[in-house]
Formats: sequence, C-alpha cells, structure tokens
Amino acid sequence: MDKYDCLKLENQLCFPLYACARGLVKKYNPHLAELGLTYTQYIAMMVFWEKGSCSAKALGDLLYLDSGTLTPVLKSLEQKGLVKRGRSSTDERVLMIEITAQGKALQERAVAIPAKMAPCVNLTTEESKNLYQTLHKLLAQM
Repeated sequence: MDKYDCLKLENQLCFPLYACARGLVKKYNPHLAELGLTYTQYIAMMVFWEKGSCSAKALGDLLYLDSGTLTPVLKSLEQKGLVKRGRSSTDERVLMIEITAQGKALQERAVAIPAKMAPCVNLTTEESKNLYQTLHKLLAQM
C-alpha cells in the first residue's frame, strides 16, 4: 500500500457523503422554489412547524448551524413573514423565533415534498433506517 493511498478520493468517506448531500439538495430545489425557500430555510421551517418557537441557539444546535449561517436564514424568513424574531421575556440575551400564521399556512404546501422526494432515494425501508442511524451516529461525534 502506497503512503499516498490515504489521499485518494476513492478512499475518502467524506466525499460520497458530501456528494450525496449536494445531490439531494439539488433535487429538493425545484420543490422548494415553489415555496420560495432554500433548503436551509426549509429545514428551519420544519423545526418551527414542529415546535412553534425556539431560541436561535436551540435552532442552531438542532440544525448543526453556527450563528453566522443561521442569522441570514432567520432574517430572510422574517422578511418573508414566516417567522418573527424577538428577545426572550425572561432573558433579553436570548433571541427567540416564533412561527407566524403565514409560516404555519406554508406547512400545507410543504407537506407534499417528502412524497415527491421519496423516489429520489431508492433504498429499502431497512437500508434507509440503517443509513439514518449511521449518519446520526457520525453527527453525534462531530
């Protein structure tokens, strides 16, 4: 084995993960464009559809995003009228984000997206479950 084998693209676990993530997001884009959302805005909205509100820090932790990435996403969602930002009533250092009625209404249009995306991932239920578990195991180590 050559000492440079570790530098071959074919030996990098990160590369197929990166390429798959980019490919999946590319397939999401036409569906999300109909909603006026980017993929990052979409996953943020998923949190708000589930929780209604949360702190910016909690959102960043859930989405594995730093504040430099999250801040423009939240500003854009607020400009679109989908969320509103404000300071916590108990701690003004905490930025809270709450879904608006318009943001909640968008959920009805978004509910079809997972079914539209399902054919893009041709895995069995067991393969999907195993991949999901493996990826979350990796995320926990990051």
